[in-house]
Amino acid sequence: MSRKVALITGASAGLGVQFAEQFAKDGHDVILVARGVAKLEELARRLEQAHGVKAHVLPADLGQPSAPEQLFARVQELGLAVDFLVNNAGFGSSGPFLDQDLGREAEMVEVNCAALLKLTHLFARPMRERKQGRILNIASTAGFQPGPYMATYYATKAFVLSFTEALAVELEGTGVTVTCHCPGATKTEFAGRAGNAESRLFKRPGVAEAPEVAGHAYAAMMKGRVVSIHGVLNWLAAFSVRVSPRVVVRSIAAKLNQQE
Repeated sequence: MSRKVALITGASAGLGVQFAEQFAKDGHDVILVARGVAKLEELARRLEQAHGVKAHVLPADLGQPSAPEQLFARVQELGLAVDFLVNNAGFGSSGPFLDQDLGREAEMVEVNCAALLKLTHLFARPMRERKQGRILNIASTAGFQPGPYMATYYATKAFVLSFTEALAVELEGTGVTVTCHCPGATKTEFAGRAGNAESRLFKRPGVAEAPEVAGHAYAAMMKGRVVSIHGVLNWLAAFSVRVSPRVVVRSIAAKLNQQE
């Protein structure tokens, strides 16, 4: 029997590498997607040698609107059926919105929202036809409230959360599940690239390790959970916003996102 195939975006670093390791360890072939070809090829060699799976390297810049359709076409050309789709690619920015580069903020929406939406539509339809498949969308606890000084990033993760919950209802009974995983602050390259490594959010104790977060997300996807939040404190914080005054929620988020 042929092995199942997992497609992972943002696979060259952080949680993406951890997801690739997890799928390969469980005997699944992987399709590795990111912009960095050298890192993807190095990861592919490691996975194939360590786990005896096939690792396909498909570089793509998901900041380009046409990239998801092009990626889907390349997967079809390889004759691969994707059983697991992990929409992990994403990035953030830090600081007052009006001081940010507009093109970069728009690209963030393209990667974090539009690419995720397009890839889900493209790959979930064949899953529905086969009556099996699992989708994992990586959001954040940021998706539960507005985030001053990371306004665009927080808004994109709110989109991912809302979109996933709605789609999960539509897919009930089809054999396809969709999971939104919401980690809190995690030790990856994200903070450095977003420019908020020195914020209160990332300097406080309890920042999670990437392998632990990825393992938690992987398990949630395999169980078919719709929304999964990593860590008890993150769970409490995410749900406290439902009963807290919005002015308090905004103020707390702003303080956490400001640089110390």
